[in-house]
Amino acid sequence: MRPDQTVPKLVEIPPRLDDPALFINRDLSLLEFQRRVLEEARDPANPLLERVKFLSIVGSNLDEFFMVRVAGRKQQIAAGIVELGPDGKSPAAQLRVIREEVSRLLQDARRFLDEGLLPELASAGIHVDPYLSLSETEKAHTHRFFRDEVLPILTPLAHDPMRPFPHIGNLSLNLAVRLRDLNGKTQFAFVKIPETLPQLVRASGRGRTVKLVWLEQLVQAHLDELFHGHQLLESSAFRVTRDAELDIQQWEAIDLLDRVEESVRRRHFGTVARLAVEHNMPEESLAILTSNLKNVEPADVYRLPSPLGLRRLFELWKLDREELHDPPFYPRSPKSLRTPATDLFQAAKRGDILLHHPFESFETVVSFIEQAAEDEAVQAIKMTLYRVGPQSPIVNALLHAKRRGKQVAVVVELMARFDEESNIGWARALESAGIHVIYGLTDYKVHAKIALVVRKEGRKLVRYVHLSSGNYNIVTSRIYTDIGVITARAHLGAAAGDLFNFLTGHSAKTDFRKLLVAPVKIRERMRRLIRREIAHAAMGSPARLIFKMNALVDKEMIQLLYMASQAGVEVDLLVRAMCCLRPGIPGISDNIRVTSIVGRFLEHSRVYYFLNAGEDELYLGSADLMPRNLDRRVEVLFPVEDHKIATRLRDEILATYLDDNVKARRLAADGTYSRLTGNMPFNSQDALLAGESRRG
Repeated sequence: MRPDQTVPKLVEIPPRLDDPALFINRDLSLLEFQRRVLEEARDPANPLLERVKFLSIVGSNLDEFFMVRVAGRKQQIAAGIVELGPDGKSPAAQLRVIREEVSRLLQDARRFLDEGLLPELASAGIHVDPYLSLSETEKAHTHRFFRDEVLPILTPLAHDPMRPFPHIGNLSLNLAVRLRDLNGKTQFAFVKIPETLPQLVRASGRGRTVKLVWLEQLVQAHLDELFHGHQLLESSAFRVTRDAELDIQQWEAIDLLDRVEESVRRRHFGTVARLAVEHNMPEESLAILTSNLKNVEPADVYRLPSPLGLRRLFELWKLDREELHDPPFYPRSPKSLRTPATDLFQAAKRGDILLHHPFESFETVVSFIEQAAEDEAVQAIKMTLYRVGPQSPIVNALLHAKRRGKQVAVVVELMARFDEESNIGWARALESAGIHVIYGLTDYKVHAKIALVVRKEGRKLVRYVHLSSGNYNIVTSRIYTDIGVITARAHLGAAAGDLFNFLTGHSAKTDFRKLLVAPVKIRERMRRLIRREIAHAAMGSPARLIFKMNALVDKEMIQLLYMASQAGVEVDLLVRAMCCLRPGIPGISDNIRVTSIVGRFLEHSRVYYFLNAGEDELYLGSADLMPRNLDRRVEVLFPVEDHKIATRLRDEILATYLDDNVKARRLAADGTYSRLTGNMPFNSQDALLAGESRRG
């Protein structure tokens, strides 16, 4: 009997697996992830400036959380939506608990900055001091900088009956200023802190010691030079976080580029999701802000100590103090490509090439496209681009390929959140060069990561394919872990061709051979594969699942994993961020372990392993187990067909992650995480950097 024949035609979800108590709220799970990032900032084992980086990441992640998650909940409430989530909470109830947890998280982060990180930085010679604590010499030095570099850029904006309340841009830092004129009348004005200038100004420094002051404090100290003839009564910093979701309808493709560009501009005018103000802002100033910024509720106001916006701490990370950073690393080339003159096409014909970034160099992927652009035998290159970044050797190679007379087609996803502007710029550059540019699909984001090269070899055309979990982005390739494969397998090449015909033309094809493509196949296939493992367990065969992903949110997938646990399937889940499944519940999830690894690199790879009674089956690709990935995006999971690669993935890469007891945290049934411990500390990312593994 073939393994697939053991799969029952229909397995109903038991009613008790609908119990809301079995599901963790996704927003609270995401905030719990921010706590794990904060733990990395607290961890003295990390170099000091890397700890600063982690704290700035907490700030950046919380900004995005408000722009997307909090703003979304507020929209649902405004629209009168009362639909309950899998955890049984309405949008209003979710927003209440979110705000409570965010407040606690912000307080903890700010307390750590003031009581932990800043004193440690000072001990290392990096002083971030209040402006009022500077010496007269230091004040004179910073005043010269203010006069020469800052003052010409500032634009004070008065607010009175003749001048309306100005627009306050998303995430911009501003000063609310109260003044008294010569007639004794109180007036109100705003000053935007320039984003183009260093946010930390050097007050003094020599050698390894430097003293820095926040830019807004420098501006506050010299407001009299902006408001001549007025008495300064008070100034307070504030920062607005707005709804960042783009309101894109199903427009014709010819309009889509302009529409997305306009929507990106309008993002700065979205409704307010958070108003952060300095903790000592007077009520009068706060009242003016809240009455003029639309839809600001008291619960949207967060009083915080200076500086506002923890993401601005990233400027400290840029300091040139090598001993306070992670040691540099040098990605390896795959073993099959370590001959300097290696031809990637010939290497792929000898066997599939596995690439595990950043441990193995992303330059191999760049070389794949560059070699295709230069090679006389290459006839066509087709790619999907989701996030490519501002500097892209991949795009430059595509432009070169077009100049060399090759057929080039690119699917650019304009709706890649917070990368829309970069993608718009690249789309225009590609179009200007005469490249066929397709702006995704009207109903679905194209999140798949795939490149197809068609090469003339003798009398036939041969297809080469790169498939991956990661974006074609040279910057993130050094800080995200991703797994990809370059292959010359004919059936995968044909499937890739079918997929591009679907994306670029009017193909109605829904079966892409061995490629699993969402929204048409991944959910269905994952159902069958999990149920097959359940059937193996029922027949007494060994049964195991190992899933590595960014997020586990989808209710049906969670219920199927509960059923697998109940059937005796051993389930290991490596979930970096959101996980709505509760492990360790007696009779429900006893056999499920959930581990989150947060370390030097952001874990971004997706691997789905099925023991299949000893006939292992693995899939890699772009899809997490979330409703949006399974139902509302074009995603690709691809099978690992090379036995050596499958063994390496199982016994080296996955096993190494599962053995981590330094950067790994284990999820408990109550939704909290705790660090793993062991007699022999083992850091999976360090081991992979060194080219080692626990069992490899």
